[in-house]
Amino acid sequence: MNATHAPHTLVAYSSKNGSTAEIARWICEVLREEHLDAEVAPVSDVPSLAPYDAVVLGAGLYAGRWPAEATRFARRHRQALSEQDVWLFSSGPLDSSAAERSIAAVPGVARIATRVNARGHITFGGRLAEGARGLIARQLLKNGKGGDFRDRERVRAWAHEIAAALAGVPGKR
Repeated sequence: MNATHAPHTLVAYSSKNGSTAEIARWICEVLREEHLDAEVAPVSDVPSLAPYDAVVLGAGLYAGRWPAEATRFARRHRQALSEQDVWLFSSGPLDSSAAERSIAAVPGVARIATRVNARGHITFGGRLAEGARGLIARQLLKNGKGGDFRDRERVRAWAHEIAAALAGVPGKR
């Protein structure tokens, strides 16, 4: 890492019911523990990527897709993202599959990863709790498909990998 400039990292997310927001906070927490300059924010609160050297971008999966606000964010900031170190994450499987094996990025997220030359993508398990918004979410809960399938230690391990990669990246400003 450049002795005079630690990479300023944004962990941006789109979260309908708070689960993905919490994953983003866990990632940011690890980056800060590793003495990196990091902040977390919903994509709707990020007007520009100019202040950042690296971005971790994540969203929940709904019907096999990221929400429109997340894909619009990636499209709107495509040029800036392609000039930075970028990692992507998805959350969503409401079972243990994400903890048991690597799950490839869904097609729309894979396209984003290619367009911005992302350094990596990971899919984490999701959470569906009582009070979740949306007709499909309510139906899933009614059918007993809710629960918390996030693996905090897996999230933290991935964030440590990002921190290690960033520690070797000279500042880009």
